[in-house]
Amino acid sequence: MVAHLLGLRLALLAGSVRARPAVVARRVFATLALVVAVVAVCVAVVRLGDAASGTASTLLITAGSFIVAGFLLVPLFAGAEDPLDPRRFGPLGLPPGRLAATIVLASLVSVPAMVVIAFGVAVVTAWTQQGASVPLAVFAAVLGLATCVVGARCAMAIGALALRDRRGPQLTGLLVVAASVLVVPAAVFLVSLDWSGGLPTQLTEAASALAVSPIGAAWAIPLRAGGDLARAAVIALLTLLALVLLWWWLVRRMLTTTQRPVPVRERRGLGWFAVMPGLPSGVIAARSVVYWFSDPRHLANIVIVPIASLLVVVPLLVVGVPVQTVALIPPPLMALLLGWLAHNDLAYDSTGIWMHIASGVRGIADRVGRLAPIMLISVPLLAAAITLSVWVHDRWSILPAMVGVCVSLFACGLGLGSVTSAAAPYAVTRPGDGPFEQPQRTGGGMAQALVLFGAIVVSAPALWWGWLTLSRGADYAWTALWGGIIIGAVVLLAGVIVGGVVFERRSSRLMEFAETM
Repeated sequence: MVAHLLGLRLALLAGSVRARPAVVARRVFATLALVVAVVAVCVAVVRLGDAASGTASTLLITAGSFIVAGFLLVPLFAGAEDPLDPRRFGPLGLPPGRLAATIVLASLVSVPAMVVIAFGVAVVTAWTQQGASVPLAVFAAVLGLATCVVGARCAMAIGALALRDRRGPQLTGLLVVAASVLVVPAAVFLVSLDWSGGLPTQLTEAASALAVSPIGAAWAIPLRAGGDLARAAVIALLTLLALVLLWWWLVRRMLTTTQRPVPVRERRGLGWFAVMPGLPSGVIAARSVVYWFSDPRHLANIVIVPIASLLVVVPLLVVGVPVQTVALIPPPLMALLLGWLAHNDLAYDSTGIWMHIASGVRGIADRVGRLAPIMLISVPLLAAAITLSVWVHDRWSILPAMVGVCVSLFACGLGLGSVTSAAAPYAVTRPGDGPFEQPQRTGGGMAQALVLFGAIVVSAPALWWGWLTLSRGADYAWTALWGGIIIGAVVLLAGVIVGGVVFERRSSRLMEFAETM
């Protein structure tokens, strides 16, 4: 079976040159350009063997990390047809595990895999010239290659399952937003580098962070020793194991799931409803996104949050606080306020809440669906704000800590807001009125304060680790990152569950509240 599939892959590659002369000429030109680029990169990598150990390690880890990230992301967003889609082999009746391994082996016979193999050979040469043992260098290169190939297979399978039948302007916008979360910080980081004095310190710090990340650990193994070597090897092996298990699960799901084909014309005009999953939470999310982007009340809140975050730092600049210090304040404050916006979202949707209650929607589905628009807006906004803040501060080693603090504040605000919006909604500006008109209120201050200060209190450990990163060094940066992510995830999950229960038990009172708005 493996030999037959490899033969088919070779036949496909050979068949790519059997076309019209103009098409063949373009493909030959593209192939020659790719070969020249790969040869140039490989020669540059081999020459790193004569460079200083720190320089070679930094550049090799950075280059390898970018390659792995490309294999994980490009297939997901490209939308190209996969010739090795597991569903094509469903009639053969192969076990999922055997088919998964066969497809991975056949994937080695492809242009991207050959590029990575050439890069791996060059990297092994550079590592051995730097004094690394040949077996260790080969082991690290094989780990990196396997991570790229299996990661690309997972990305293509996820795209085939979740995105293939949902292509449209809304999905394209979502993909652009998702890509910008990674591309914008990387672009800002590269632009901020100063090469006049040799290898930039920021790049060295970034390489140190990538060396303990899933995308860069494999490329850091040969030039590490002792505990650093063991840590990099464990992270690389766990990453590959997780990708292998994910790939096996995806193959099994693709072989056992029957998808009903839906003509494109039936999806035309559905907008966000064609993009979101066909679940109660997905429908609520689509409707919420439409409401958010068409309601001036929501748009005014989104515009005010960045402005308020910037206005807070003006007095600090006036009294002489350094710009590098002030630059670290807006992102956490923005994350706190964006998470706080969800504390009364049900009141803004009073004209549509009856549909959820009358149709018997589960409370968790309502809570999850309503978080979609604020997360869709806030994630790219926070990514840009965090990147610009760290750039102005000029210490890229604190980037993980800043991300952890902002994630904790934002997710904790969403979690607590998911409870208060169902437990204690209060009057807001009516639909159609100006966004800055103030209605008569008999309460609401307790809910506002609970979410705002509660998010700060619950995020106190992440804030403390972030402070230690600034005062004692970057050793606490990763503690702040993972600690903030775990705290935010736990509070968000608990808030959604509790808020769902409150929503179901208070449904009659919520209907009364909606009718009085």
